[in-house]
Amino acid sequence: MPEYTNPFRPGAGHQPPYLAGRQAERRAFSQVLEQTTILENMLFTGLRGVGKTVLLDSLKPLAFEKQWIWVGADINESSSISEEHIATRLCTDLSLTTSSIVVATTSSRTPGFTSKTTTLEHTLTYDALMSIYKRTPGLPLDKIKTVIETAWNAISESRAARGIVFAYDEGQNLSDHAEKEQFPLSLLLDAFQSLQKKNLPLILVLTGLPTLFPKLVEARTFSERMFRSVFLQGLSYEDSREAILKPIKDTQSVKLADDAVNTVIGMSGGYPYFIQFICKEVYDAFIHRWDKGERGSVPVHEIERKLDTDFFSGRWARTTDRQRELLTVIARLPNCDNEFTVQEIVEKSRQGKEKSFSSSHTNQMLAALGAQGLVFKNRHGRYSFAIPMLGNYIRRQNQG
Repeated sequence: MPEYTNPFRPGAGHQPPYLAGRQAERRAFSQVLEQTTILENMLFTGLRGVGKTVLLDSLKPLAFEKQWIWVGADINESSSISEEHIATRLCTDLSLTTSSIVVATTSSRTPGFTSKTTTLEHTLTYDALMSIYKRTPGLPLDKIKTVIETAWNAISESRAARGIVFAYDEGQNLSDHAEKEQFPLSLLLDAFQSLQKKNLPLILVLTGLPTLFPKLVEARTFSERMFRSVFLQGLSYEDSREAILKPIKDTQSVKLADDAVNTVIGMSGGYPYFIQFICKEVYDAFIHRWDKGERGSVPVHEIERKLDTDFFSGRWARTTDRQRELLTVIARLPNCDNEFTVQEIVEKSRQGKEKSFSSSHTNQMLAALGAQGLVFKNRHGRYSFAIPMLGNYIRRQNQG
């Protein structure tokens, strides 16, 4: 019996076997790289599972092709605790590029008849960058600006580079903490705006959940003009087909009929993570039935049950009974997968079996659900589910 390797890889940020779509987003990034004076940075937001991390990884080769240096990492909560922490993050990432750059040499001779001259090269290691940071007078903003400008000057003198792209994933973890008088998010924005005004070729690229953009604008109102903002949607029908069929094009083990492909697209909503998850299960199921001589079909209910357990149930379990009632009301709205308002929720709640919700109570609960990462409020004052396909999951729970 031949062995087959499942090509599909669902996971947080795992590169798919074939990156479908996203041509428009990649073109937008390429245009930003062509700026001679940096007026725009890039911001990619979207729901979980839409492929933000994968897209960000795919932009790195584009930057290299155009002779831009790429530095960056994931932003976790600890990076945003204080201004010192975000400065340390930037120094750490820069040092990976600058640690091989010689900025000075010193010579010394050993005493005696057989004295030798030793030449010592000084490079911009992490310790060197942090030393510059600590001895620069002023506030953390002044210090980190000096570090970045020093690093760029050294880079531009040592190699042919057009500039530096600072790329950070999970940007929604960035926050200011006014109660502690710590403003790491504001420091990051102020530093790049100031250095770009001095005509330094530095570009900031952030990806994150939809809550990121309002946080940027709240921290600094100029953020709305500072970023070219792109909200990632699910893949189109044709791109979804390619994401499903390209990885198995050359295999002899699994051939998907159009009805099976359409079923997968319908179940996934075009979200890359769900396409990978569902296709992995479909591939395994097809191989199992093919080995038995049975006709392959998409095991819809089995996959939905596994998806519910692996992806949705943990988040659902953290909600209260009353929060579940509110989420159930939202899931009954015809526009629940797009945007909805407090008034629509209140009116819908009066039509159900649950105790109805007032406007003030709904606002309070939506704020709590936003803190839990289940909903988010956009800049137009409307709300959306922060997790794709959540409405379908909630309806399945109420049918069970």
